Amino acid sequence: MTDHSLVFTALFSALLVLGLVTKFYLATRQIRHVAQHRNKVPAAFASTITLQSHQKAADYTIAKTRLGMLEMAFAAAVLLGWTLLGGLDTLNQALMRSGLADYGSLLPQLVLLAAFGLISGLLDLPFALYKTFRLEERFGFNKMTFKLWLADLVKSTLVGAIVGLPIVALVLWLMGSAGEGWWLWTWVVWMGFNLLVLVLFPTVIAPLFNKFKPLDDEALKARVTALMQRCGFAAKGLFVMDGSKRSAHANAYFTGFGAAKRVVFYDTLLKQLNPSEVDAVLAHELGHFKHKHIIKRIVVMFAMSLLGFALLGWASSQVWFYTGLGVRPNLVGANDALALLLFLMVVPLLSFFVSPVMAQFSRQHEFEADAYAISQTDGRDLQSALLKLYKDNASTLTPDPVFVKFYYSHPPASERLGRMTPSPESAAS
Repeated sequence: MTDHSLVFTALFSALLVLGLVTKFYLATRQIRHVAQHRNKVPAAFASTITLQSHQKAADYTIAKTRLGMLEMAFAAAVLLGWTLLGGLDTLNQALMRSGLADYGSLLPQLVLLAAFGLISGLLDLPFALYKTFRLEERFGFNKMTFKLWLADLVKSTLVGAIVGLPIVALVLWLMGSAGEGWWLWTWVVWMGFNLLVLVLFPTVIAPLFNKFKPLDDEALKARVTALMQRCGFAAKGLFVMDGSKRSAHANAYFTGFGAAKRVVFYDTLLKQLNPSEVDAVLAHELGHFKHKHIIKRIVVMFAMSLLGFALLGWASSQVWFYTGLGVRPNLVGANDALALLLFLMVVPLLSFFVSPVMAQFSRQHEFEADAYAISQTDGRDLQSALLKLYKDNASTLTPDPVFVKFYYSHPPASERLGRMTPSPESAAS
């Protein structure tokens, strides 16, 4: 190995260890903090949340965090196995010896990516099974049968292959044929693909996994339509999704892009909230559009992906990038698939330390959307809706503050509800 390779190996190892230690430190803080506050409901919620519900949320949070620690340790071991311990190199060399190279440079690279994805997916299956059928089952959230879980797995794998392989093949072709500026053309293609998925997801992909029926509650439909008109928002339709066949968790969201936008309510949400509360939750989602949060996030995604592709374009031409991660680049044949896989494995080690900044922006967006909802509906309805959702989703009321700053995309209940005061107009109505 060259000096550059050794330096890169050392840097990679340091980032891996530092990231894992930081994640374990944050997780243990979260577990300890939640456990310390398990036996007493915070004073601000004492009149609305029972001790039993509070303790269920604490136990659920601790169980999820402990499972997350196991997943983190396992993921770090798998990453080491793929890289410095030679797993990816062994897989690549085996495919090169299989004779696939006789069919051109693209086929062996696609097979390498597919094999890597398949093996990685199989390694993750035990955690997915345990989370669904043990952890979620234990706390009363899982509604899936094994048959449905297996059907979802098969469908998601097929959709991933049908959608993913052609775009990956195009990316690999650009990497090998578009010259030194391939990364810029690839970025353009990748962004176009993401926008296309935003448009097609509501009508093509999502119905493969869930049933969507038009909202048939005429009174609620009238309320929701009036709210959207008041906010200057147009959607292609109001739909109810059969989320209850998989989970007891509740949610509502906007999906799609441009003229394909839809409003989707989980059936579990409509069972838990009254019409005024549904209005308030929808107004919160409208607040994201009013403040252009979606556009801002897309712009950030565009900018970060451009930086990522530029970095990949440079790193893929450096021999030490491969050898420093335990992989021998192909002397005869393309290394584009290897570069993609190695880059996708390394980037999370760096992005982890940027995640608190992104989480902070996300929490600020939630505050802004809450403020907009309160300006359009009665703030008391949003408060009561959020309290029901925190309770029904077993979200802890007492997370560790440092853990929150690092991970939480939504503010904790104490901060979020503490900022809410009904507007004079709504309070007087």
